[in-house]
Amino acid sequence: MLKRALLFPALVGLSAATAFAQANPRGEAKASVSGKTVAIEYGRPSLKGRDMLGQAEVGQAWRMGADSATTLNTEADLTFDGTTVPKGSYVLRATKVAADKWQLNVHKQDEAKTKVADVPLTPTKLPASVETFTIDLAGQQEKGKLSLKWGTTGLETSFTAK
Repeated sequence: MLKRALLFPALVGLSAATAFAQANPRGEAKASVSGKTVAIEYGRPSLKGRDMLGQAEVGQAWRMGADSATTLNTEADLTFDGTTVPKGSYVLRATKVAADKWQLNVHKQDEAKTKVADVPLTPTKLPASVETFTIDLAGQQEKGKLSLKWGTTGLETSFTAK
């Protein structure tokens, strides 16, 4: 009986350690735009020989990463292609709207079903394949740029901040 009592916690610990080791690392992209912080926190899955963006179905939202939702926290009001996203916290997704077209979906963080904006993303072909999903933010004065990179696909949009 004592052996069973000692073996069970060891097996639970091993299972938890295995699950933790398989989780995708988290990443953060951060930029200062108009003197205010814009940050995105996201999961960083690896391709492992797959073409994940190519396999995406038209009309299906993708959580832009792995495990937990991808989140945007902004101290500034952001304007994407004429649509304003007020300062605050949001959940980001991306939707493939045609074979070669994507859009960024911005949702209220506390109500993920409440969409704030759909922002067109410009696709680019990357010169080299990116194994681990990467989000980059860059800022210069009041202008910013958001880039998603995975495999040989890049998706970009620009914004201004106030």
